[in-house]
Amino acid sequence: MVRVRADAEVEPGSLLVAAPSLVDPNFRRTVVYVIDHRGEGTLGVVLNRPSEVAVHDVLPAWGPHASRPQAVYIGGPVEQKTALCLAALRTGEDHRSIDGVVNVHGPVALIDLDSDPDSLMPKVRGLRVFAGYSGWGVDQLAGEIDRGDWIVVPGLPDDVLSPPNTDLWGRVLRRQGMPTALLATFPLDVRRN
Repeated sequence: MVRVRADAEVEPGSLLVAAPSLVDPNFRRTVVYVIDHRGEGTLGVVLNRPSEVAVHDVLPAWGPHASRPQAVYIGGPVEQKTALCLAALRTGEDHRSIDGVVNVHGPVALIDLDSDPDSLMPKVRGLRVFAGYSGWGVDQLAGEIDRGDWIVVPGLPDDVLSPPNTDLWGRVLRRQGMPTALLATFPLDVRRN
């Protein structure tokens, strides 16, 4: 019998939704957008952790173009001095014809922050800047999925640009249908249930 790897359904554009039982403070109630997944490991960014730092304060040229809130998001615990930028391209734009863009999945692309924002912005409908990223080594993510730490679901381009004050964790879980949707009702603190 051939055993299917626990992370077999993970691919660029997937979301890793933290299970209610995952209490690691770096990932509690997070939604991670997978940017890359291959044999050597997995790389993604947490979509629902805005910081208090404005994009304008660290990347002045990109600040006015960041989606609201115009804050740097905490992409994960790895390399927090590194900035990554994800954008959703406008309908009809082809990433292959745009300098400074690397396709991730569908209209979602990584933006080279050394590019000229004014030349890219007409082709982009929104972007978000992340400090750091979330990373897993060989077999690490498969082990965490096997343990029940993550729920793997398809992502939508708008998840990357989720509006401020949105419970992205709950919203993503609710759209999965039953019984997974019930997890969205899990209390933040079980002791207060």
